[in-house]
Amino acid sequence: MNNLTISRWIIACSCLLLSGLAMAELKAGATAPEFSAPAALAGKVYTFSLDAALKKGPVVVYFYPKAFTTGCTIEAKLFADATDQFAALNATVIGISGDDIETLQKFSTGPCGGKFAVAGDLDRHIMKDYDAALTLLPSMADRISYVVTPDKKILYVYNSMSPDLHVNNTLQALKTWQAKNK
Repeated sequence: MNNLTISRWIIACSCLLLSGLAMAELKAGATAPEFSAPAALAGKVYTFSLDAALKKGPVVVYFYPKAFTTGCTIEAKLFADATDQFAALNATVIGISGDDIETLQKFSTGPCGGKFAVAGDLDRHIMKDYDAALTLLPSMADRISYVVTPDKKILYVYNSMSPDLHVNNTLQALKTWQAKNK
């Protein structure tokens, strides 16, 4: 094993161990904090704005600990595979981590497949506003997904260090919301 592999393994294990020590997330019904952040989509850098995205429809704001780690790569691929389903619901997906924009440019073309944007929260203010930072390792995000409706309200929250159900759960929440708001 090389040093990079060992470092990624340590980060992944730390995330699993610390997952029970994450801060309490925002609750459904709360107003979603506005944010703008440097982001990458298919390798291209731009500024993502929650307000602008909400004008087009609901937004899935998902936080993840670290680009290119095993769980985060799995989750990104799952979101990428479901892009058409989110688009059919008029929803935008944005992934947020504490990674720098150069890393996110690569992540956006790799595991994200150029299908959705990932944003960097270098000063951790978005993580703080969304109560999405790990308590004992606040430089890293917890694995938590929010569904935000166009009226800027949090519709749904899912918090689990396992990447497996974030996509299915947020899609179901969006489908239920859309059925009620036709």
